[in-house]
Amino acid sequence: VQLQASGGGLVQAGGSLKLSCAASGRTFSSAVMGWFRQAPGKEREFVAAITWSGRSRRYADSVKGRSTISRDNAENTVYLQMNSLKPEDTAVYYCAVRDGNLLYGSGDEYPYWGQGTQVTVSS
Repeated sequence: VQLQASGGGLVQAGGSLKLSCAASGRTFSSAVMGWFRQAPGKEREFVAAITWSGRSRRYADSVKGRSTISRDNAENTVYLQMNSLKPEDTAVYYCAVRDGNLLYGSGDEYPYWGQGTQVTVSS
């Protein structure tokens, strides 16, 4: 499985970014797609996840209300729309995939990972 994340960049505080992650290499009949992030000197943390149907979503408290996760199964792509960005959102953002329908917040539960995309929010 290959996951290709894109959409990161440099943005001013209060701005918006939309991250994308395209999966390839196998067909997922049911899979949770998620986003995690890791800031310099910090541990990786959960950001958001979405089930195959899109009916269930989970967000970290730190991004809830400011971010929306969505997916396009026809394109095997997951998106993360981030608004009202803050400097503390600065991190490398990774997408991940796991089979099933459980919205785990632990990265240990996701066997497939993308390479990451850098998000930098200036104050």
